[in-house]
Amino acid sequence: MSSFNGVKWWVKGDWNGFFGLFTNNITNLMVLAGILIQGLKMPEEIVYGRIMPALGLTIFLNALYYFWMGARLSRDEKRDDVTSLPSGVSVPHMFIIVFMIMGPVYMKTKDAVLAWQVGLAWCFIEAIVAILGAFIGPWLRSITPRAAMLGTLAGVSICLISMRPAMQSWEVPYIAFVSLTIILIGFVGGQRMPGNIPAGLLAIIAGTALGWVTGYMQPQAVSQAASSVHVSWPVPSISSLIEGFGLIGPYIASAIPLGIYNFLESMDNLESASAAGDNYNTREAMLVDGLSSLVGSFLGSPFPIAIYIGHAGWKKVGARIGYSLASGICIVLICFTGIIPLLLSIIPLVTLVPLLLYIGLAIGAQAFQATPSRHAPAVIMGIIPWLANWAKSLVDNALSAAGTSAQTIGYEKLMQADVIYKGMEILGAGAIIVGMLLAAITAFIIDSRYREAMYTALAGAVMSYFGIIHAANIGFGAAMLPAVGYLLMAVIFLIMPFQHKEEGGCKGLKNQPALFLRF
Repeated sequence: MSSFNGVKWWVKGDWNGFFGLFTNNITNLMVLAGILIQGLKMPEEIVYGRIMPALGLTIFLNALYYFWMGARLSRDEKRDDVTSLPSGVSVPHMFIIVFMIMGPVYMKTKDAVLAWQVGLAWCFIEAIVAILGAFIGPWLRSITPRAAMLGTLAGVSICLISMRPAMQSWEVPYIAFVSLTIILIGFVGGQRMPGNIPAGLLAIIAGTALGWVTGYMQPQAVSQAASSVHVSWPVPSISSLIEGFGLIGPYIASAIPLGIYNFLESMDNLESASAAGDNYNTREAMLVDGLSSLVGSFLGSPFPIAIYIGHAGWKKVGARIGYSLASGICIVLICFTGIIPLLLSIIPLVTLVPLLLYIGLAIGAQAFQATPSRHAPAVIMGIIPWLANWAKSLVDNALSAAGTSAQTIGYEKLMQADVIYKGMEILGAGAIIVGMLLAAITAFIIDSRYREAMYTALAGAVMSYFGIIHAANIGFGAAMLPAVGYLLMAVIFLIMPFQHKEEGGCKGLKNQPALFLRF
């Protein structure tokens, strides 16, 4: 075993963490490259020559710093079971930037380079918001119930991390089920694989072998991909960044709530790490994310970096501080050498996605296991806005494929088909913040902490009024009806203590965790 500053940096369990996190990152990069080239028709020289090298470098720098943070925490607390923070490109932002920022610019101008430049400017602004958020993150984390943070995180993991891989798995079950079974036995069941092979590696080997034996993978795709491999280095893209500010105007407003989303996502994931036993400095970790994204925008990456969901899962399978750095090294080498298309032609994507499904299972389970049992309803409340957000995205994508939209069809016709589109749209807008607000309010009610519930509802009213939540755009009175609703909630919470005082005490659900089930 090797050591770093007197701390073991690699143990056997790091192999499981490495194959899991590396697969997670490379899968995301493969998907990103596909939608940029096939969806936006962006030239490969930009995707593989500019974006991927810059993105790979920022992922590596993040991994390096979090490796050092893990080694420092292990040394300071004199324990060898510290797990370093996982990180990578922010998956929700990956799709948001492509389809909500770069996509519209490309459709309007038919200029892929300009679309990329606007993406750089947008990423720069969001990074600034995320950096500022690092200074209020520790305070916000200290006043927010754990159920609120882990509940909304469970919503992210289920809807944005797990559902797509689950559906992809069922499309090719004869390959995916084998990988999934190995993952479940090794990671969830805790069983050793034959020859002590890491479960993640065995799942990839078995799935890849099945893909080739069954004819699912084709040799000609490998030779075609191999011919396009070439080395590219990240280079400063400051002039392109400046060019992007010329068209960023209509999209600046969206960078603010999404910057808030990014630092809240990191904050929630830090709480997940804390629940698993590793208490990292909130401000330091969040600053690293924001600064990495800022550096990426200067070098050519329009995609922000985030602390990843999954810390509890990697810790459970024995990963410590080395797995994240090893993954970062492999990612930067792959991005510099441009072999992502070659990997896609060799390894079936469907054999990788069960690892993402596992992350959803681990984070969803942690939300219930690491919070008081009486707060279970709050956890569920934190998930609900994400379900609305996810359902709306499916409806939007289906209507877009049919050449129409919800606005064109009309809300009334959709309602007749039992698609409550307007409600999904309002509930799912700003899902990470909405989930935290509703889950926090629920937890405060359970504990009869009505003053805190009132303040949380007032915060919801303010954010609704300005369109940070429950609205498509920021503006005065952007979501007036939800704002009024939150104000009415606050009024009820204001009078509740007086009501309980008249009744001789506060009853609540604090000592009756199953009361909500007895009807």
